[in-house]
Amino acid sequence: MGEQKVSTTGDEKQARDFTKAVLNDLRAFEIMLEKGEFEEDVKRIGAEQEMFLVDSTMAPSLSALKILEDANDERLTTEIGLFNLEANLSPLDFTGDCLSRMESELVEILGIVSKSAKKFDSDLVLTGILPTIRHSDLALESITPMPRYYELNRILTELHGTDRNILIKGLDELNLHLKDAFVEICNTSFQIHLQVPIKDFANYYNWSQAVSGPVLASAVNSPILLGHRLWNETRVALFKRAVDARSPAHQARSQPARVNFGDDWVSESILEILREDVARFRIILTRELSQDSLEVLDKGGVPKLSAWQMHNGTIWRWNRVCYGILYNRPSLRIEARYLPSGPTVLDEIANSAFFLGLMTALPKEFGDVREVLSFDDAKNNFFGASRFGINSQMAWLGKKTYRAKSLILKELLPRAEEGLSEVGIDSKDIETYLGVIRERVKAERTGAKWVLESLEEMDEGCKQNVRMRTLVAEMKANQKENIPVHKWELAEVTEETDWIDNYRTIEQFMSTDLFTVRPEDVIDLAASMMDWKHIRHVPVEDDTGNLVGIISHRDFLDLIGKGNSDPMGQIVVKDVMKTDLITAPPETSTIDALKVMKEKNVGSLPVIRDGKLVGLVTTYDFLTVSTKLFEERLKNIE
Repeated sequence: MGEQKVSTTGDEKQARDFTKAVLNDLRAFEIMLEKGEFEEDVKRIGAEQEMFLVDSTMAPSLSALKILEDANDERLTTEIGLFNLEANLSPLDFTGDCLSRMESELVEILGIVSKSAKKFDSDLVLTGILPTIRHSDLALESITPMPRYYELNRILTELHGTDRNILIKGLDELNLHLKDAFVEICNTSFQIHLQVPIKDFANYYNWSQAVSGPVLASAVNSPILLGHRLWNETRVALFKRAVDARSPAHQARSQPARVNFGDDWVSESILEILREDVARFRIILTRELSQDSLEVLDKGGVPKLSAWQMHNGTIWRWNRVCYGILYNRPSLRIEARYLPSGPTVLDEIANSAFFLGLMTALPKEFGDVREVLSFDDAKNNFFGASRFGINSQMAWLGKKTYRAKSLILKELLPRAEEGLSEVGIDSKDIETYLGVIRERVKAERTGAKWVLESLEEMDEGCKQNVRMRTLVAEMKANQKENIPVHKWELAEVTEETDWIDNYRTIEQFMSTDLFTVRPEDVIDLAASMMDWKHIRHVPVEDDTGNLVGIISHRDFLDLIGKGNSDPMGQIVVKDVMKTDLITAPPETSTIDALKVMKEKNVGSLPVIRDGKLVGLVTTYDFLTVSTKLFEERLKNIE
């Protein structure tokens, strides 16, 4: 998430000085480009690994800072969420055994994290979006307590101006109304970096855009958010909405979001993107600066471009330009940000090999991508892959249309192999990593497919919490063995599932698929619902979704017992419903909820968030939980 030392003063003079520093950095960048001072004809790779931390129940574990302190490894750093960590891998020359060396380093550092995490009853999981994240996890308590993260949230929320609406449609539909940007903590990625020759940087950048669609189609791994089946790579939809700083007025005039794919190819120079991002997007973070980039340049030094880099870190293009200094020479690299974390280290390196091979072969074979592919087709490919993964349709060179599977197997994998061979990648590594892509695509078994197919096969009678937890447990087990996802067996809920501590809060087992009525509905509608759906409680909502009452099976018995000759005639819901409601928020502990229901002698407990009904817990739900817990404890005693 970038530089942590930020200003929180809101001082206008400091903001103006920082803006001037950003402009000076761009001018220094331009001078270095004109004078040929950037490192040339060198290809290097690097990567950033983001990860989730989970506890023994596979729920998010807020242990990042403890693990960082215990691990004491400079390659590890914080992320916005306290249940996230990031590892920065060593830069490597793009040749020889660099890919297997990257895999070895990644396995090593994840082993360090896992070892430290175990001291805090936690472990790590690699996935684009953790299936066990709950709405209650999207809170201030889950945010890493550092100024950058607080400031980003504050400013993005203020600029947005209204509640953040996140509407994503897939197999299910998710519609969230949030007051802040904390939902961004649901995302983790594996970001591959490629340093390319400066003289051809614009064309390489354009090609990175062109290959994003097919590379992502083979790598999707984020189909679930808050229990909803959405896009194959839901991160792409979620990230844009999570950090959207546009007010309704800005959205109305189609101002680009800070998370974007772009709207056209780069024509001549990469400066076009850098200038666009400064002109288009407001500077939202500032800090005190220790150097003037133009003065450093005049004295023969290499400027850090710290102001521009901080601004660049608040604009999240899916392919981003990054600046660095290595061996006292400035360099530029392309950061592919769209690849998800996981499913395994082997899968991640395979995804990287596919991307890197294409980035080597395609510019050499086809030259200027603008002459063989339209930007609109590249952009449509990217978002089509995000939605439908390996089943998406792709428009490719020469205006040919392919199914993603066919395009990858027939056109792209052979060229990726040529590209890796050309830079001298070890033949064994080429065979290993591209072989993973080949078999994954042939089987049509991406991480997203594995999740969705596993859920489809699971018993629908299982609580959502159990199914999500089972998915994460299986992910973790397969990741430990570094088994590529196309070889994974579908996840199954078994009798051996560890139920202890699985129901700490009512959010974990409340019913969310609810049948409700309005106060003005005839009472016969509520009675029919109970009969058809075999339920004993029907919540009553007004037209805005506020809970105003509840009707139980007992209420009907009382109505009949009073001798009403036509109890289901013209009586309406509001005449019968109870309005002195006992409710609870989702984060209420299971024990506390059970006590309340017993003390108040109620058979159901509506679950409320911000005045709106989000779930319902009944005595039957508690009976199911108690039975499972009792059976497990009895088994342990035996």
